[in-house]
Amino acid sequence: MPGGGWRNRAIEGNHPKEDKASWTASLRRLKERGLKGVRLFVSDKCLGLVESLAEFYPEALWQRCAVHFYRNVWTAVPTSKVKEVAAMRKAIHAQEDRAAARQKAEQVAAKLKEMKLADAAALVLAGIEETLYYYLFPREHWRCLRTYNPLERLLREVRRSTRAVGAFPDGKSALMLAAARLRHLAGTKWGTRRYLDMNRLAETSEAA
Repeated sequence: MPGGGWRNRAIEGNHPKEDKASWTASLRRLKERGLKGVRLFVSDKCLGLVESLAEFYPEALWQRCAVHFYRNVWTAVPTSKVKEVAAMRKAIHAQEDRAAARQKAEQVAAKLKEMKLADAAALVLAGIEETLYYYLFPREHWRCLRTYNPLERLLREVRRSTRAVGAFPDGKSALMLAAARLRHLAGTKWGTRRYLDMNRLAETSEAA
């Protein structure tokens, strides 16, 4: 950006990499750097990303983040009814298996129609299947796989640091600051927590 320095828009959360070409380049770099064996990608419904995944990781499943999905549903819900609908949403993803979750989603959609929220009901029925792939993985992982919000909380910590600086002379400077912040977080109590026990995944694969 001539005269104004370089602002890390990706870190700031403005999502510049929404187009397929950018996601293709990013995934190609990951592939070249050795990322393999991926079984599940969780994201919001960025079509550029979803389309590119099929090219580089065709064996992996893609799941829509449940939280982002329901934020979309809430756009068709009056503010006065958001809390009620939110509770209904939680019931869907609290079921014992994928089939039960589908059935619960149908019940929720029927209830929304009774509440004169036909548009919200249609959104639930149209998109719920995209949010249920975590049921194919170990039960102990379900809570962590339903959404990628924990990652968003981590990125908020990075954004807090970058916003304090504002503009950067180049992308390398922004990357160095982000890396420093992540290194700091990794050294705190947060960094000692195990997000997923991958031994569970190995056991499930062997059983299958």
